[in-house]
Amino acid sequence: MSVHERVARALGETIVEHPGRVVLVFLVVTGVLAVGLGGISTEAGTDQFTQNSDAGDALEAVNQEFGTSFEDDTGSTQLIQRDTNVLGKPALLRMLRTQETLRERDGLRVTNTASAAGIVARTLDPRATTLEAQIRAVEGATSGEIDTAVKRAEGTLSGLLSKDFNAGSASASATIATVTHAIPGAGGGGAGISGSSPLQSVQSESVHVIESSGSGAGISVFGSGILSSEFSNVILDSLIIVTPAAAGLILIFLIFSYQDPLDLMLGVVSLVMAVVWTFGFMGIAGISFTQMLVAVPPLLLAVGIDFGIHTINRYREERALGFGVAAAMEDSVEQLLVAFFIVTGTTVLGFMANVTSDLGPIKDFGIVAAIGITFTFLIFGLFLPAAKVLTDRFRERAGLPRFGGDPLGGEGSLLGKVLPAGLVAARKAPYVFLLVVLLVTAGVGVYGTGVNTTFSQEDFLPPEDVPDYLEELPEPFAPGEYTATAKLNFLEEKFATAQTSSVTMYVEGPMRRDHALEAIQRANQNPPDSFVSDGREAQSNSVIGVIDTYADANPEFAALVARNDLDGDGVPDDNLGAVYDELLASPYGDQARQYIAEDYRAMKVVYTAESDATQGEVAADARELADDYRLSATATGQTIIFQDVSDTIFSSSVTSLAVALTATALFLVFIYWAFERRPSLGIVNLAPIVVALTLIAGTMRFFGVPFNVLTATVLSIAIGLGIDYSAHVVHRFADEYDGTNTDEALEKTVRGTGGALAGSMLTTTTGIGVLVLAITPILGQFGLVTALAVFYSFLTALLVTPAVIVVWDDLVGGPEPEADPANAPAPNEQGV
Repeated sequence: MSVHERVARALGETIVEHPGRVVLVFLVVTGVLAVGLGGISTEAGTDQFTQNSDAGDALEAVNQEFGTSFEDDTGSTQLIQRDTNVLGKPALLRMLRTQETLRERDGLRVTNTASAAGIVARTLDPRATTLEAQIRAVEGATSGEIDTAVKRAEGTLSGLLSKDFNAGSASASATIATVTHAIPGAGGGGAGISGSSPLQSVQSESVHVIESSGSGAGISVFGSGILSSEFSNVILDSLIIVTPAAAGLILIFLIFSYQDPLDLMLGVVSLVMAVVWTFGFMGIAGISFTQMLVAVPPLLLAVGIDFGIHTINRYREERALGFGVAAAMEDSVEQLLVAFFIVTGTTVLGFMANVTSDLGPIKDFGIVAAIGITFTFLIFGLFLPAAKVLTDRFRERAGLPRFGGDPLGGEGSLLGKVLPAGLVAARKAPYVFLLVVLLVTAGVGVYGTGVNTTFSQEDFLPPEDVPDYLEELPEPFAPGEYTATAKLNFLEEKFATAQTSSVTMYVEGPMRRDHALEAIQRANQNPPDSFVSDGREAQSNSVIGVIDTYADANPEFAALVARNDLDGDGVPDDNLGAVYDELLASPYGDQARQYIAEDYRAMKVVYTAESDATQGEVAADARELADDYRLSATATGQTIIFQDVSDTIFSSSVTSLAVALTATALFLVFIYWAFERRPSLGIVNLAPIVVALTLIAGTMRFFGVPFNVLTATVLSIAIGLGIDYSAHVVHRFADEYDGTNTDEALEKTVRGTGGALAGSMLTTTTGIGVLVLAITPILGQFGLVTALAVFYSFLTALLVTPAVIVVWDDLVGGPEPEADPANAPAPNEQGV
């Protein structure tokens, strides 16, 4: 008897001889791990994905280097005003009074406010430097005077008003105002939005203040705090909606699969234990719950349901042959533990392949999923059989009737008639069938290479219009009110500045050297197509612009610049230290500090991208422009960082797929050599998964589902879950196969194991597919493609695997290698 057989037999004997002790141990461990549930923290938003990149590091350096000394202790809130005419007297007064109301509320810690209404008021009365004075200036002005003031301030106002701003008629339908708060830690930061922001409470209170004041009609609040709040709330709301729906559907199919109340109870308890163990471990290990980890419970349910149905179904097959409780369970455990070990090993390898990703949340997902699957293997491989022995012995002692004793897929059942359909092609024309499968796989695979890759904040936010069926849900399932996406869409639609993206160039080097500013000037010549240009020069904001502005306002400074402009192009190229010193000591010093570091060893240059340029085009052009700088330059900003994440998502999915396939292939070949002395069965096991993978990629492209931070993991998940199905088929065939009975072994396999697979597939696809009900689009997409991955894995396992086995038997099959008689297995208690 081989080592694995001795281990399986020893575990089987322990389970049937001491089931109470086994159950008690697992219950104690469950209680210990349940303590960790209280330590789980949540982390939401996009900033968790934007860390650890060159562009991200550069943006962090920019936020630390440039700006006034107190900038990192301030944060801003946007006030969005919509009206028939936001430049009319009533609308101007509403905005100014709202600014005043917010400033007077101590808890909001307002340090400054700015708005188009304030600009108009100061144009009417230059002495109106306070909100009270600005309100008086607008109240005392006639409509004609206001119109004249708008025309005079046209250049200053345009950036704060919607695209329909008409200076001639002094009208616009929307405007944006800014409220600055003194909140430590609310300034600077990365390109992403965190799920917890210091501005959350401030902006939430601002909403309440405006709504209760009665003077803020048509004015709404927006900012990073609102986004952060919705990032966090949408996860909870999605779980509240999805979990009961998934539980209900899973329960329905489990009733169909188990057909026995006690077996159903054991299956549900085991599933709950798997989830408690996994999340309890997360709490103890200090791993935060993120959007990525929302996918873990459905995955645990998928594998747990499969293991549970196989355990009960295999046990029922043995009971149907006349074996008693102990003998039936011992035989079932000996056989299934090997299959479960193969499934667990390949599934863990599939998930652990995600640790090759450069994105932390994807790594955490792979680790948590792998640990959860290992826990699931232990619970369903050891606890469930022991609990089943206890309940069946209790049933016999109490004289309780047995329900659903027939295995799924048995002869005469509907499944028993349908499942062998996959044997038709395997029996009649396996080579032709596999050739067709190969051609279809190749074609779909080529088509699937066109799947897009995306990463944006909108992926994690609820849609602007929540489906009606979600709006009709009663409490506590009804989702909260979400406004962030609608406001983002409104800003993009109404404001020209919202439709453009910017690129920040972080330039490092000795900026006192004569060529420093000339290097920036030359790099701006002949800009790339995706950058906004003025003639043959890129439009940019840098210290050069501040120098020009101060020179226009101060003749003495203009003379200093001219003396040090040796080539006469308007950009100083000599004695730059003196020019900087004079500039920073001037009234324009704060503005200059936004573009040059205090030690003159770094600069910031900001470019504007064309509104119709894609994120990929802007990022590629920005990197090319960075290479044109004579000094060390790094392109950064949200557009660049998000494109970096998008590129990383794609490379991670390809790398994890390659690692998962390679590791799984090696594992299967080794396992089937060690367990069956037939290593080639490992390749047979892998063949249907390759077909399923290509079908998934093709389906994603067909339905327009992109690779994002969640769906990028679906390929490795498909390997992990897909192997589950084919491994059960191949292992069962190997158990039934004696080297000559290929057709008979396949018939037993597809009826017995195929029936359990069908029940598992129906339960899993509905349990995971219910994620399409989630409020966040990214979760819905993940639920769709994962459910399809399970369905494709089931189909290929039962339709493709039999044909592959027939061809395998024809080429390399035959009698099993002779075993050492000394290691021959002993007969079981029934003598077989």
